[in-house]
Amino acid sequence: MAMTRGRLILRRAEPLLWLGPALALIILVVIWPVGVMIRSSFQHIGGEGFVAGYNGLENYRHLFHEPDLVPVLWRSVIWVLGVVAGTLLISFGLAELFHQRFPGRRLARWALIVPWAASVMMTALIFRWALDPNNGAINLILHRLGLVELGSNRASWLGDPHTALPWMMGVAIFVSLPFTTYAILSGRQGIPDDVYEAAALDGASGWRTYLNITLPLIRPAIIVATLINVINVFNSFPIIWEMTRGGPGYQTSTSTIYMVDLKQSNVGESAAMSVLNFSVVIVVVLVYLASTNWKEEVRR
Repeated sequence: MAMTRGRLILRRAEPLLWLGPALALIILVVIWPVGVMIRSSFQHIGGEGFVAGYNGLENYRHLFHEPDLVPVLWRSVIWVLGVVAGTLLISFGLAELFHQRFPGRRLARWALIVPWAASVMMTALIFRWALDPNNGAINLILHRLGLVELGSNRASWLGDPHTALPWMMGVAIFVSLPFTTYAILSGRQGIPDDVYEAAALDGASGWRTYLNITLPLIRPAIIVATLINVINVFNSFPIIWEMTRGGPGYQTSTSTIYMVDLKQSNVGESAAMSVLNFSVVIVVVLVYLASTNWKEEVRR
């Protein structure tokens, strides 16, 4: 009887042996850092990193009185919406293109991986060099076309916040395309050909077939791609930091860049900004999942 009970306990505990490493990783990489971040947001920590004691809600009070906070948050919204929407729009076309059979398709698919495989910091640095107002490759081409004058204010794309942000969004879209395209392409290739044959027999046009058949069937892939892109783009650091450092001033900063800048003078306030960023991501993800009925999509 005792052995039977012992075997029953072992059998019930067996799933923990499989889940144990994953749970330990989540605790170590996610839960513990989040706990430290929240605790730090209630402490007085100077720029040198020394803890001077409990600070209550003073870090949050000081953060919400920062004059640059609201513009930075609005810019973060523009950044995320612009990059994610642009990435999805282009990825739909690329996924449909790579789904077709054409000479060199395999080589084209491999080439698409390059922006994803390369370091984001290195990609941002290359674009920064290419946009140099004096001898950047992009400005040299535009100069030969008679569109800009080298060394002029018009050629200083990254020196003007009105042009710097669109250029950085273009770079962010460039590095986000591979994953998003392959995510949508995987969903596209999972659709049986019989569905399209039946639609053709019913006389459905190509555009109508895409809207009424393809899009609904690849919706789970779209949900995954959108969620991961929202999280990655919101937390994006290398592109903006390498291309403009968030300047001039904070005019090209997002909340992530602003958080790093705050750390130079007040680690506690920077931790409060981290908590705000984390909360925004969680809320956006929950709202998006609730609006897309993700549980129904998973069951399909």
